[in-house]
Amino acid sequence: MENKGNFGQAASPAARERPTLKTIAFMTGLGVTTVSRALKDAPDIGAETKERVRMVARQLGYQPNRAGVRLRTGKTNVIALVLSIDEEIMGFSSQMVFGISEVLSGTPYHIVVTPHSHSKDPMLPVRYILDTGSADGVIISRIEPDDPRVRLLTERGMPFATHGRTDAGLTHPFHDFNNEAFAHQAVERLVKRGRRRIALLQPPSKLTYYAHIRIGFQTGLHDYGAEEVPLRVNSDAPLADIRDVVEVMMRSPNAPDGIVCSAGSAAIAVNAGIEAAGKALGRDLDMVSKQSVPILNWIRPEIITVQEDVRQAGREMAKAVIARIDGVEPELLQSISQPIWPEGGR
Repeated sequence: MENKGNFGQAASPAARERPTLKTIAFMTGLGVTTVSRALKDAPDIGAETKERVRMVARQLGYQPNRAGVRLRTGKTNVIALVLSIDEEIMGFSSQMVFGISEVLSGTPYHIVVTPHSHSKDPMLPVRYILDTGSADGVIISRIEPDDPRVRLLTERGMPFATHGRTDAGLTHPFHDFNNEAFAHQAVERLVKRGRRRIALLQPPSKLTYYAHIRIGFQTGLHDYGAEEVPLRVNSDAPLADIRDVVEVMMRSPNAPDGIVCSAGSAAIAVNAGIEAAGKALGRDLDMVSKQSVPILNWIRPEIITVQEDVRQAGREMAKAVIARIDGVEPELLQSISQPIWPEGGR
């Protein structure tokens, strides 16, 4: 077939050849070793030099030859994000990917997303990565108090970071959201609106942050003189099930006048159940919910929302994994973000 783009002329050498470290070295006037170390963000290379090398690399469209890198160094330059496909609703997973990508864009590393469903064995994707040597570091979420993935990654010496904490005596890099503070502050806001009978849509009890949410919620009930109305479903349930259970609860004589929701996607189903029961937010009850992107108030302005910055979580975990690859001690790579309440409490 005729190549109309070249109008019958031979492609130039630049068009045929893949840019290499030598190409960048020639363009910048630096040595190949200096270019290589600049792209690896080595601490002994100055910031201006790193920026100049990265700029030229971007202009040339330079990409490391992964096969060659692995043969020479045993490294893949891959950070594997093991992410539950069930978390995609409300932009949770995309925000995390964006945050990780922002950090990796200035390094030799790139992200490969390994999807899985939380209804399947969570060990499978981690074992695959370890057995195939397909990544230099791993990021995992949906953390359990004694998470077998954390134990396996630690035993195998794989650098990793978790979105959430464990509670089994293992020291490892993590970034977490302060769910205890969120639940306590949520109860406070509901009580300030005159709500005293409060239900909690909580996460599954197997996850670590279940305990954090429960502690914050129960402490808030005690501190502000409110009582709990049991809600017999958790945030992992199908949205239709959440809607149906909330509708039954709201039709009962023991209906709450406040609800704390631990997941933004589930808040949509909770609101649907409230409306199906003939009740309305802001009139019959109030609801507080987390969200990772500002969507809930477009759906129902009466929802009291708090921001969980999942993009920032992605940034922190990416930085932690790279630092762990570089040998930084895990206890120095732990962070917790706080709830972000909009001005005016809404």
